[in-house]
Amino acid sequence: MDDSPFHAGEQALQSRCGVRERIEAVGRSMIRDHMPEPHRAFFANLPLLYLATLDRSGQPWPTVIAGPRGFVSTPDAASMRIGALPADDDPAADGLRPDAAVGLLGLEPQSRRRNRMNGVLADVGPEGFTVRVAQSFGNCPKYIQAREPIPRPERRPRAARSEGPQLSEGARALVARADTLFVASSSGAAVRDAGRGGAGVDISHRGGRPGFVHQCRTERGDRLTLPDYAGNRLFNTLGNVLAWPRAGLLFVDWAEGDLLQLAATAEIQHEGAELRAYPGAQRLLHLQVERGWWRPAALPYAWTAAEFAAQFADTAA
Repeated sequence: MDDSPFHAGEQALQSRCGVRERIEAVGRSMIRDHMPEPHRAFFANLPLLYLATLDRSGQPWPTVIAGPRGFVSTPDAASMRIGALPADDDPAADGLRPDAAVGLLGLEPQSRRRNRMNGVLADVGPEGFTVRVAQSFGNCPKYIQAREPIPRPERRPRAARSEGPQLSEGARALVARADTLFVASSSGAAVRDAGRGGAGVDISHRGGRPGFVHQCRTERGDRLTLPDYAGNRLFNTLGNVLAWPRAGLLFVDWAEGDLLQLAATAEIQHEGAELRAYPGAQRLLHLQVERGWWRPAALPYAWTAAEFAAQFADTAA
């Protein structure tokens, strides 16, 4: 299937789960090389956009960019214009180079809507950048905690500080209370012809009960473990990890607007006693932290307390 929307890593996991033929048909139907009008309108109304880039060493980095509503626009169905840039101290900024592959996620937590777009940078300038669409598709609302953004225009970013491989106490505390994170991944150390055969850079959302990210301190530093629950079975993120075992993690402090961005090596565990400690998880994603950054007050927003997704409704807020 040379024109498949999935690369070899994604296909391997689909086959392992016995859904390969069905998901191939689903993917050919739902994954487009352009943005439908509802997706274009959705992105245009967002105050935040999640972004994944690949730095010169092949490390994926996730970040989030803020702007006034309308800072994301779509001149046409095949391109997206973002009228803002990552901060100079953002590790994701290194990946904004012409012809580089990027992943974009639009997420509106209060409505639990999200749409994905992967593409290639057409241009980068002092006011923003433009992305040519390679793959555009929607995701379901599962595992999204609803929270309303509250503007904090008076907030000013403070100096970033380095992290890892042993995380600071503040970083460990943020991970411990997290109910949401974002994962950046790539189909390879470098991506050419993004979209062809599913190749590209992705950013995906993960949600769980507070504390669902398990932390373990090893001789190499901190290892984080994420349970992987039943999803759409496209395996965009885990398929990337199988093909290129690196990932980037983004944690947001929803009260203070702080960002924790981590680079990690990644490994998938499909079975074993450790898996049984995570009810409902179908596999585990282990992430050995290599380095990272804590960026205080990076976002000019706070958020209301979370209304947990139906899958976690028995969790106290």
